[in-house]
Parts: sequence; structure tokens; C-alpha cells
Amino acid sequence: MPKYSVMKGPEAFLPPAAACEGVVLPDPGQGLIHGDVAHEELVMEEAARQFLSAKVPTIFPGPLVLWNWNETAAKKAAAIKGLYDTIKLYNPGALHIPMPDYRPKYPKINPEIEINPNHPNLTIWHNKIDVCMFVGVHCHMANLSLKIIRGGTDCYTIAMCAQAGHEDAMLTFRDASPDKINRLTETVKRVKASGDY
Repeated sequence: MPKYSVMKGPEAFLPPAAACEGVVLPDPGQGLIHGDVAHEELVMEEAARQFLSAKVPTIFPGPLVLWNWNETAAKKAAAIKGLYDTIKLYNPGALHIPMPDYRPKYPKINPEIEINPNHPNLTIWHNKIDVCMFVGVHCHMANLSLKIIRGGTDCYTIAMCAQAGHEDAMLTFRDASPDKINRLTETVKRVKASGDY
């Protein structure tokens, strides 16, 4: 049986959980690219290439960074804003769409203003997002949203996790910190300067 790869969709109405297909979470200093373990620097370079080559790269910050609940959250929020500003400088189509809470937005949401983690595909389709990054999203909601996105859209997903990573993203980092987010920003600048994207 061939090894399962976490690739852009649309994959299926109900895509399998990557963990059930044998994808394992990375160790510290590593990340995942399409379900394969890779050194963190390689993962950052691939993320930078995805952001720079996308038409509508989008950062979806979650409540763990949107709400100023501790000093680390505030520093992460500032680092994410710096990352977004850098991507926007090089790619004017970039968007920054918040996910402030997980309550269903019924009867409807405004997909131009925020993402509904229960129906993330609506925001992705409406804004024609081709690359997105989740950061500061609780793991259970990130995994749910990443599966929905992989199942029904062709959006390339990146997840920067404060814990062990997200196997249902096409690309994931673990142990997200303000310093690591700032390193990703510097990597975007370096890859842009090299023209290798």
C-alpha cells in the first residue's frame, strides 16, 4: 500500500484523518511537509515559497493569539502581524482573516470578515484563497477545519501549532513561539531575496 500524502484537495466528501493513514507528528526541531517529517528550516522555506507564489495567501489567527490573555499571546500577535505585513509587502493579494471564537455563526457568516471553523470552505471559496496558515487555533478546531479544507477545496494549508503540530495540514510547525514566528518572517524575506519560489 502506498504511503499516504497530505495534499491539496478536493480530496473527498469525508477525507481520512491523516493520523489514521500513518502520518505521525514531528519531534522538536522538525515539521511536516505533505505528511513527511522534515527539518524545521526546510519546512519554513517551503512555507515561504507557498506564501510568495500564492495569489491570495491568508493568515487565520485564532483566539489563542487574538485575545490578549497573557504576555506570550500579545508577543505572538505582534509577531503574526509582522509576518502578515511582510507577506503583504511582497504579495499585495494577502489577507488576514480572524477566527475569534468557535461558536457557529448562524444563520450565516460574512466570509469577508471572519472564518467560521465549522465551515471554513465558505471563506476560502468566497475569497479565492489558495494558501492559508492557521496560528493560535485550538488543536481540536484546527484539525476539524483542516480536514474540511482538504476535503472540499484546493487550498494549501499551513498550521503553526503551539503544541505538537497538525498532521492534517499540508505543512506544519510545532512549538510555535514569537521567536519562531519571527524566524518565519525572516525566512520569507530571505526566500524573496533569493528569488527561489
